[in-house]
Amino acid sequence: MLKYRLTFGPLLIVLIGVFAWLDELIDGLDAPQWVGRETFPPGVIVFSVFALLSAMGSREVARIFRAKQVPIGTGIAIMMGLLGLIVIGFTPEGASGTSGFAAGITSIVVAFIVGMLYAVRSKEVEGAIAIGSGTLFIHVYMGLMLGFFVLIRREHSVWVLIWILAIVKSCDIGAFFTGTTIGKHKLIPWLSPGKTWEGLIGGMLTSGGVAIGGAILLERAGIEVPSLMVSGFMGVIAGGVGQCGDLAASLLKRDAGVKDAGKSLPGFGGALDIIDSPILVAPFAYWVLQVTQDIVSNPTLGG
Repeated sequence: MLKYRLTFGPLLIVLIGVFAWLDELIDGLDAPQWVGRETFPPGVIVFSVFALLSAMGSREVARIFRAKQVPIGTGIAIMMGLLGLIVIGFTPEGASGTSGFAAGITSIVVAFIVGMLYAVRSKEVEGAIAIGSGTLFIHVYMGLMLGFFVLIRREHSVWVLIWILAIVKSCDIGAFFTGTTIGKHKLIPWLSPGKTWEGLIGGMLTSGGVAIGGAILLERAGIEVPSLMVSGFMGVIAGGVGQCGDLAASLLKRDAGVKDAGKSLPGFGGALDIIDSPILVAPFAYWVLQVTQDIVSNPTLGG
């Protein structure tokens, strides 16, 4: 397991850097007429990558549901996840807040209807509640929540998105080394026996440090980010929220009696094992960036 992580981990980091560079390169290039605008929209590569992660994650969550005797097929799961991501990714940039909210709610309504129809496709009512709820869960979890990363890219530099991902993942690293070194007090032994309070605190402090360091680098590059104090606070909280996301995924897997969500990524498990912590941080990070941006553009909001 460690051998695969040491091999695949650096490769994954390189790929993320390449994808970020390509995304920034494409942003602003002249687009063909069928795109409907003069230039490509921001986040073409980001959307494509997260669409792949959504499909892989939806497949794995469906597998977890099937382990609990809830027969949700891979196809319907992927469709529900991508629906949420597409709604967020393709909502017009000029849409008002009300229109954007309505688009998200409409996608939930559509997912609910499709889920219930799928549940009774065999003209049987048994399991309809569980199947319908499961498809709606996948739509929100692997679609709308994951889509916040696409929203962040649409409104900020791709390097801000990379910064947020680094904050979250640094918590995992800090928690691991702190926990294995001085960890004595179990965090939630009945859910995740390996996690400790010392590890959690060490991970959150690591996230705070990475957030401040990243904010300094981004500011020097001329990229707008929150102040160092806000960035550090955001990093600490994001680290804790990310750990909650990891525990939430552990809860799903333990309830279903599966160790890993999948085996598509050597040394890590499945896509869900990679994105379980960032997926919960995405909405939090989006709103921190949105509020701080609003305050900078309109100082009277900050008092």
